[in-house]
Amino acid sequence: MAPPAVAASTTTAMVCARQGRLQQRYEGCYRLVSGCIPYMLKEEDGESSCQDVLGRLQVLMISTPKRGDLIFPKGGWEDDESIDEAACREAFEEAGVKGIISATPLGEWIFKSKSKQNSCGLQGACKGFMFGLQVTELLEIWPEQVTHGRRWVPVDEAYGLCRYDWMREALDKLKEQLLFESNFRPLPSPEMDSSSLYMVMPAAAEGTVALC
Repeated sequence: MAPPAVAASTTTAMVCARQGRLQQRYEGCYRLVSGCIPYMLKEEDGESSCQDVLGRLQVLMISTPKRGDLIFPKGGWEDDESIDEAACREAFEEAGVKGIISATPLGEWIFKSKSKQNSCGLQGACKGFMFGLQVTELLEIWPEQVTHGRRWVPVDEAYGLCRYDWMREALDKLKEQLLFESNFRPLPSPEMDSSSLYMVMPAAAEGTVALC
């Protein structure tokens, strides 16, 4: 089976990211958030050990305006979608990728939105659910590419780029899931030229603020 090529779609260019919070789900005082860690395994000939799998593991991280560190795609879980559908939608909107999502979440974490990091109490509190997403398609055009660059990095390097501790914990869970789930079968990785391994840095719209 030939690996899928990078896709350029005129349909994708016409799709806009969801805006506002009219359909946002809440659990008590927590805003519910769903997201994913997009990943691929670099191709290698022959049999691979568990350690080889982790050595080939690359994750996709995204930038946000006016910050030097990186995050994973995530956003509000809305009331007209399942939790895994929300994670896939955020991956498409923020990172321009599609793929196969894990059957079970990597876990759930409590954190505050970017704009409420220094607030007291539970103001701005989110409960986030993260999934692994094996990337099968990379899009050249995606809804939020003006504000989100993207970068493939080896998983060991990703730990140093993570903005928050819970992101590093999610990486640990992803590695555990890949190594110990008996039904895991890696698919061929998308074809990428060398530029795909580095950050695609679009010009950010002035005054744009990214929230969790």
